[in-house]
Amino acid sequence: MMRKIGMICFAISLALISCNTNEEKTTLAPLKEGEDYLITISTRLGDMKAVLYDQTPQHKANFVKLASEGFFDDLLFHRIIKDFMIQGGDPDSRNAGPDKMLGGGSPGYNIPAEFNQDLIHEKGALSAARKGDRINPKKESNGSQFFIVQGTPFSREELAVQNTDIKSLFALFDSLVNMEQFNDLNAQYGELQMDGDREKLFKFIWEQKGTIEKQFGAELEKPMTEKQKSTYTSVGGYPSLDGEYTVFGKVVSGLEVIDKIADVATQPGDRPVEDVKMEVKVEVLSKKEIMDTYGVEY
Repeated sequence: MMRKIGMICFAISLALISCNTNEEKTTLAPLKEGEDYLITISTRLGDMKAVLYDQTPQHKANFVKLASEGFFDDLLFHRIIKDFMIQGGDPDSRNAGPDKMLGGGSPGYNIPAEFNQDLIHEKGALSAARKGDRINPKKESNGSQFFIVQGTPFSREELAVQNTDIKSLFALFDSLVNMEQFNDLNAQYGELQMDGDREKLFKFIWEQKGTIEKQFGAELEKPMTEKQKSTYTSVGGYPSLDGEYTVFGKVVSGLEVIDKIADVATQPGDRPVEDVKMEVKVEVLSKKEIMDTYGVEY
């Protein structure tokens, strides 16, 4: 159960942020009824095909606009964390030297969050990067930076941990063990602290979750449908990002390319040792053709 706990900190710190240097502009004609966009993200490790969701119209229109202008071409996947995600779209990454700090670039604007409970961070999800809550309480998306989820399949127990407000769990546990009626728990907690085994300590606190929820009338675990649970335990992904970052699309072909990119050697700061450049193209096809070709409904 504990093998993915450490990745929670990455979910909290994912927030990053993004100027178009291309002069050539391309304007796509409005879609006709029944048409949609197929996105191709090409890299030296292969191509990924993706669709963009109608439920997130501002993110969809923005991504299509930038891609049709060539904004993303020659930008890097500048931040890669295996079993988590691959991130790119920072305009500062174009022709960036090996020592250049990346992750702070943008086209000069944000996009309002477009959360939808049916659009989740399953493997292959395209989601928008953003600045952290402290300076971005509305969780607005960066205008160009995005990440593609790799994640891994979770057991049901691991999924419950991922879907729980861990900060609140710890805070309420601290209040619990300071109550006189829970002196025995406090004594056990003290012994585990002396022992110094963090995994055992977390497991002990986790085992008190039911007691904590009953004592304080708290609901620490976010609701999740059976479909979501089934997806995260089979396909995999990263559920703790749901409701925190806007999912606006999905890779429908080339999931193995995500794995190849996630496997590259990285240096401190999670930038690949050897650059992984992208080229992003937009193609207009009938929605039926896209769904029939790639076996996807969206």
